[in-house]
Amino acid sequence: MVSLKNCLVIGISSRALFDLDEENRIFEEQGLDAYAKWQIDHEQDILRPGSGFALVKALLKLNEISKERVVEVLVMSRNSPDTSLRIFSSIEHYGLDITRAVLSGGTSLSAYLKAFGVDLFLSANEGDVKDAINSGFAAGRIYTNTIYDFDPMKELKQIRIAFDGDAVLFSDEAERIFQKDGLEAFVENEKQNARKELPEGPFAKFLKTISDLQKRFEPESSPIRTALVTARNAPAHERVVRTLRAWDVRIDEAFFLGGISKTEVLKAFEPHIFFDDQKVHADSASNVVPSAQVPWKNEK
Repeated sequence: MVSLKNCLVIGISSRALFDLDEENRIFEEQGLDAYAKWQIDHEQDILRPGSGFALVKALLKLNEISKERVVEVLVMSRNSPDTSLRIFSSIEHYGLDITRAVLSGGTSLSAYLKAFGVDLFLSANEGDVKDAINSGFAAGRIYTNTIYDFDPMKELKQIRIAFDGDAVLFSDEAERIFQKDGLEAFVENEKQNARKELPEGPFAKFLKTISDLQKRFEPESSPIRTALVTARNAPAHERVVRTLRAWDVRIDEAFFLGGISKTEVLKAFEPHIFFDDQKVHADSASNVVPSAQVPWKNEK
């Protein structure tokens, strides 16, 4: 029996993997029957890469580099089996090593995340992402508004992933203090708790899994590079550094921006994906790099 227990398991929706915005527009404006007819009529048309394509391709490259299967990617889609053939034809066209899928026929996908041991779920469907977060999974609503300049056949030698801190890697505890009582109260709380480990956020486990994969390689030749891009600055940085040390994880680059816009740093780092809980930051970031918003747990 095949087990995915020792793999980094990525669940990605078809609209996150491929550019299906036109098809989604047909679904929203004309309904399911029109959408299904369009997909079947265009079964032989190869889909363009979507916002999550480069990340998936880079992650799958790890299997070749490691000479063992360390990453498994599942297509998790609300499509029915009958409308999915175009998706799998496109997967085959681009040579992506994806053979497993969940095709839920319109129902929520969150119930199947545990069944497959998913470590990260990416979708353009806000409801599915919120359900995943509320069920305890790392999940992001990927932006599909921008088609990035990316050659789908280009070999990718390194995976680059960027994270916000509070409410992403760490819990939203400090962020809630900032929103309720302001910057001064936030800074004072972080100074007082500088040596107290921050509670884990929805992406803590995912970061630890990525870090474990990094440890298989020498730092100078690692095919994975991570960055923390946070609005925190000194003195609120100390608690972050000590927490990452306590977790025994490696963050390759860290940017403590103190409220400066994140977009220029992200353009320079060039991540395959950036995760941020704040819509304003995720919105602006999505104009320059593939981005996903991480909703707060229990947010409705």
